This record gives sequence, structure tokens and C-alpha cells, in this order.
Amino acid sequence: MFSHESIWSAIDGLAARHGLTPSGLAKKAGLDPTTFNKSKRMSADGRARWPSTESIAKVVEAVNSSFAEFAVLVSGERSPPQMTIRDRAISVPLLGLAEAGGGGFFDDAGFPAGHGWDEITLPDSSGEPMYALEVSGKSMEPLYREGDRIIVSPTASVRRGDRVVVRTRAGEVMAKILQRRTARTLELASVNPDFPVRQFAIEDIDWMARILWASQ
Repeated sequence: MFSHESIWSAIDGLAARHGLTPSGLAKKAGLDPTTFNKSKRMSADGRARWPSTESIAKVVEAVNSSFAEFAVLVSGERSPPQMTIRDRAISVPLLGLAEAGGGGFFDDAGFPAGHGWDEITLPDSSGEPMYALEVSGKSMEPLYREGDRIIVSPTASVRRGDRVVVRTRAGEVMAKILQRRTARTLELASVNPDFPVRQFAIEDIDWMARILWASQ
């Protein structure tokens, strides 16, 4: 039995399996890049939106996959060995942290979009859609120094104490530690004690992505 959640999870999984974000998968299939955005999965009145069979067929074909592989992802079962690509290297988008505040680099779910991204090669070991940002500033010293590259995932779950990248609706992008989150506010701490804890209203946050690891 499949559900709304399992269908969308399968699309996310298919994208990750082939080293793509959901936006990248949509573009590769000739669809609008926002087709699979998180915001498109529920209507304004809270009703579930389902991807069309046509769009599913297009993405499966675009990555030279099969409906059988997609069905495995929908069911949540472990993929057959021949479908596993975790041992290969993948290229992920790379952008400077300061540049990330500019418009056009991200979709509304915090995935890479637009032009101007470089690429770096990483081992494909997490299965999470991810990209890299190059650190600027001193707020996370000595943990992350200017020029270090942090690998982030917009789909990874975030808990208190996790290191995160946050973008505000005003366009500010920062690497911080999630200190506290309530229904109304977000508190972000820095490793460097010279930088105070910052508090934001939830509605002022564009997106938040967890830092998976750093290349230093």
C-alpha cells in the first residue's frame, strides 16, 4: 500500500540515488524545476498534492531507471545490490557562503537552483541530497575557519545542538548551532564566544539545512 508520503519520499530517494536534488531531477526530466519542491506537496488549505503519473514516468526515464526501482523506493524496502551506487563518487554543487545570500541560487526549499555554482567531488555515502558551501567570517571559529567547505542537506532532520546553515528572508546566510526552536522563534548560537546568540521569528526564516560534515 502506497501513501502520499511514500510517493514523495520515493521521488526524493530517486533524486538522491542519482546524485541530484529534487529540483535537479525535475530539470533533468524536462519539468519545471519547482515541480517537486516541498511547498508543492500540500495545497494552501492543507490537502495533499500528488505527483502526476506523467511526471513520475518522465523522471524515471530521465535517469535511465525503471518503475521497478521506483516501486522499491515507494515500498521502503532495501534496494537490490545492482541498484546501489553508494560506493561511487558524486559531484555536488559548491557556492561561497557570502554569495548564498544573493537571489537565484536556491529554490524555496533550500535546494540549489540557478547558475553560478561550482562543483566538488565527494564519496556518495550518505544517501542525502546535499551541496557544499564555502565558509566566510569568523563566527564558527575554531570549528570552521574561513575557506573551509561544509556539506549540508536540506532534507536531513535537525535537532537541538545540530550545526546548521540558515538563510533568512532578508537574504542573510549563516552557519550556526541550533540552540533552541519553538513554534515562534529560533535561537542560533556561534562557536566563537565573541558572537552573541541570535534570535529570529520563525516567519523570518527562509530555510534551514543541517551540516553533515566539513572538508577542511
